[in-house]
Amino acid sequence: GDNASSVSKYRALAAGIGFAIAVFGGALGQSRIGASACEGAARNPGAAGRIQTMMILGLALIESLVLFALLVVFAVVKPS
Repeated sequence: GDNASSVSKYRALAAGIGFAIAVFGGALGQSRIGASACEGAARNPGAAGRIQTMMILGLALIESLVLFALLVVFAVVKPS
């Protein structure tokens, strides 16, 4: 009926808003990691290699969380 259509619409809207929040948080985290890595390498150029390795690991973990949020969106908003 009409109620199922409304629930489906609101489910899609909620999933979209939730994913937007996840992407925003991921972007903030990645920008903070990038800024901190640049600052750390500027303060201690000898440790730049280790800092870059840790930065890439952190970026990969954050990106995997955002991709997991996208998977959740696809699982919640499946065509009916």
